[in-house]
Amino acid sequence: MNGFTYNGVSSLDMGLRIESKNVFSAPQYEKKFQSIPGRDGDLILPNGRYPNVQITYSVFLPAKTLPELSEKLTAVKAWLYTEPDRYHELRDSYDTETFRRAVINTQLDIEDQLNRIGVFTVSFSCLPFKYLNSGTVPVRITSSPFALTNPTAFPAKPYIKVYGTGEGRISVGQSHWDLTDIDRWIEIDSEQMNIYKGAEPGNDRVTGDGFPILHPGVNSVSFAGDFTSVTIEPRWVTL
Repeated sequence: MNGFTYNGVSSLDMGLRIESKNVFSAPQYEKKFQSIPGRDGDLILPNGRYPNVQITYSVFLPAKTLPELSEKLTAVKAWLYTEPDRYHELRDSYDTETFRRAVINTQLDIEDQLNRIGVFTVSFSCLPFKYLNSGTVPVRITSSPFALTNPTAFPAKPYIKVYGTGEGRISVGQSHWDLTDIDRWIEIDSEQMNIYKGAEPGNDRVTGDGFPILHPGVNSVSFAGDFTSVTIEPRWVTL
């Protein structure tokens, strides 16, 4: 039986039955075309991003009576609209090897749904990339250099935790980051574009080339100085 899991809760546990899944607004790289007088073809002006993807499930909520249906729909709304101001993990039985980051993007009007006898749609606005399950497994590096292979055709924005006390350098490919005044560890989140230690900000302790990116293919990862090891959650992505 098909189902989806959103924010850690399964649709099956909520009594929902999926009739179909639709993917709208498939990610298309944003760009513009500009014509130049006297020149054949157009120039490509990239915007440098993919827009969100809309995922919609057509669902059925079985109930023997209208009061029972109303009660179930109220519970469904309480689940789906918890923390609607952030992305949550969305998984479904159609693709068990990947998941998405999604936020609810639909209006569930209970009275309207009652008139349709429990048949309605649930829509999510999702980040454009799908995340591979394999990319959530941390890779611990205790000696450098270390070769880390990105299995997809798209750059990944990893979460990196550097262990050590003092100062040193971490390198990914040809990019380098110098870290100072480190007390036991420091965290680098390329997706969030942030450097911290728990709740303590740490951007002022790092200088370097933006944030680490794991490009398609083999990436050389190394560390030096007072650092003893590095843990990387690679976050492999695909479309």
